Amino acid sequence: MAPRSPVPADPSVPRIEVRKTYKLYIGGAFPRTESGRSYLVSAADGTPLANACRASRKDLRDAVRVARKVFGPWADRTAMNRGQILYRVAELMEGRRDQFVTEVASAEGLGPAAARDAVDRSIDRWVWYAGWADKISQVLGTVNPVGAPYFNFTIPEPTGVVGLVAPEHSSLLGLVSRLAPVLAGGNVAVVVTSETRPLPAVTLAEVLATSDVPGGVVNILTGHKRELVPVLAAHVDVDALDTWGVPADLRTAVEDAAAENVKRLARRPPGVTDERFDWTDERAAQRPEWIAAFLEMKTVWHPIGS
Repeated sequence: MAPRSPVPADPSVPRIEVRKTYKLYIGGAFPRTESGRSYLVSAADGTPLANACRASRKDLRDAVRVARKVFGPWADRTAMNRGQILYRVAELMEGRRDQFVTEVASAEGLGPAAARDAVDRSIDRWVWYAGWADKISQVLGTVNPVGAPYFNFTIPEPTGVVGLVAPEHSSLLGLVSRLAPVLAGGNVAVVVTSETRPLPAVTLAEVLATSDVPGGVVNILTGHKRELVPVLAAHVDVDALDTWGVPADLRTAVEDAAAENVKRLARRPPGVTDERFDWTDERAAQRPEWIAAFLEMKTVWHPIGS
């Protein structure tokens, strides 16, 4: 029997749009928040866009636990392999370029050309840091002169689990600019996204999930910074904290909490504000020093054989 021809859709019946559900990204999976909460995300002009998960403290603790578990295997990969993996993220973002442009334009109120420029720079920034992955140790490491029959080497090593508070006003380019150097150095990340502009970060999570980045190396949480960031700063299993996107009135308390368990801190330079920082400025916004901010310098002595 010959197969039946498909019945054409009735043009008079409107199609129901399949709306996207924005979830968290933890351990390579996309769970809903355990609290069941969500919050409204609006475009720059106030138009409602979607409901995003409002992550809980438990979600954050789950993300830290997963990140700690995968830190060792990620740090043990060769620097060249990490560079290849970051480059793969850029390749996949290139394939979803139009989607990113639409989301960045809505989130930040940019015109098509400016949104396209922000997305293109985000892709290029992954490539730039991918290139640094196997070079940063050569720049920072050294053989130290000593007055004894020993070799003395200084070698950079990743710090560990990095809590990253994403920039509030640059939903994609700012996030990539802070996240890529963390990964290039061999660290793993727990990211609290922009609170008001989280949707491009969720789409980035979908790219990471289909890339070669192992599950748990990057964990992305949407929600309220005032609820999540103090917990991230105080968590004893978080080794370092990037406070770029911390609200100004919360910064002192967050840094005090981080100091209680001796976290490594990365902050905005004095006088620099999140709102006015130019993430398109390549000299200011992509720097090997941002990789070094999350590296520890290990010194090794080795006797010289006869």
